[in-house]
Amino acid sequence: MINPEILDHDFPTYLKVIAEFTENELIPAENEMVEAGEVPVRLVERMAQLGLFAITIPREYGGLGWSMEQQVLLTFEFTRASCVYRSRFSTVIGLCSQAILDHGTEDQRRQLLPAMAAGTLVTAFALTEEFAGSDAGALRTTARRRGDVYVLDGSKRYITNAAWADAFVVFARTDEAEPGAAGVSAFIVDAKLPGVRTALPAIMNGHAEAPVGEIHLDGVEVPAANLLGGPEGEGKGLTMALRGINHARMHVAATCIGQATRMLEETTAHLIGRSQFGSPLSELGAVQAMLGASFAEMEAGRALAIESARAFDTGVIPRHRIAAAKLYGSEMAGRVADRCVQLLGGEGIVGPHPVPRMWRDVRALRIYEGSSPIHERNLAKAMIKQVGADGALPDSYRV
Repeated sequence: MINPEILDHDFPTYLKVIAEFTENELIPAENEMVEAGEVPVRLVERMAQLGLFAITIPREYGGLGWSMEQQVLLTFEFTRASCVYRSRFSTVIGLCSQAILDHGTEDQRRQLLPAMAAGTLVTAFALTEEFAGSDAGALRTTARRRGDVYVLDGSKRYITNAAWADAFVVFARTDEAEPGAAGVSAFIVDAKLPGVRTALPAIMNGHAEAPVGEIHLDGVEVPAANLLGGPEGEGKGLTMALRGINHARMHVAATCIGQATRMLEETTAHLIGRSQFGSPLSELGAVQAMLGASFAEMEAGRALAIESARAFDTGVIPRHRIAAAKLYGSEMAGRVADRCVQLLGGEGIVGPHPVPRMWRDVRALRIYEGSSPIHERNLAKAMIKQVGADGALPDSYRV
């Protein structure tokens, strides 16, 4: 539950609280988290108390209601710590809550969002399947109407928080005769319903302390009232999904900045303190070139993320600009991580230094919420279409 004092904070005060939480509690507990193989329960509880599950949810539904620009600034702070921590509340603040907020019925919003904001209802976004990754319209999970229930059958994989969620937003085909996106709907599924089973992978290459999981649905009876958006929501599931996905992409772009910031701080401190050839490594020209290039790229990503967030706050989702921010930010974080590991030398390969762990973790960010090749392809298609129509680029700054 959120500490009531948090609700009275203005944004600068709240931002400082989260920065101090990151510095004093999250970062110091990283090794403990790695040894335990999971995020300590006390820290998840602290996240809830400090309102991190609530940053995107409006005040009228028990949240903090920060703007997208404010959410991005917060993400810069809490992702200076391991991005694994963010995984524990990311599916609540982006993918799930925003789909419910924009497309759920008022009863669904009143029932679900306050508990999500309090951190007492953890949700997972169950879209990806074996044959439906980037091509979400190819999903095969079915939802067949039977009286007052829908019967769900199918499997989902690579689902963040699958093992910890209290409920899932499940995307399933309600019209099997309708190919592609048009036949897909979204459902709120209680994780404790008979026929629901989850499983964790044997190996995670990064994010090992918050592994993605599988969700198996075997004849799961879901009340018809749990169809997201009510009867009018049938067949509109992937439109609903995009609302949450665009929000989450904005957060991933900001996460890349937080991770790059920490890696560069840790690496620069190492280089200042280690001498070779009679002087600190930080004085070598080749080393300085790598640091300077990394800093410039990180700041370009920061500016793009903030500007995209400001455009978001005008009321129209700048989906192409968000895609560009996510694409650039995740590729940038990968380049920065690789340079930092190289500059650390042996410590980048052997031992408990945080940068190599972060190097493994940030690799996934080039895949989450749309892989880099998909964003490149979609941006190019949008450019060709828009320039062909009126000569201007999509989401253009042109007057």
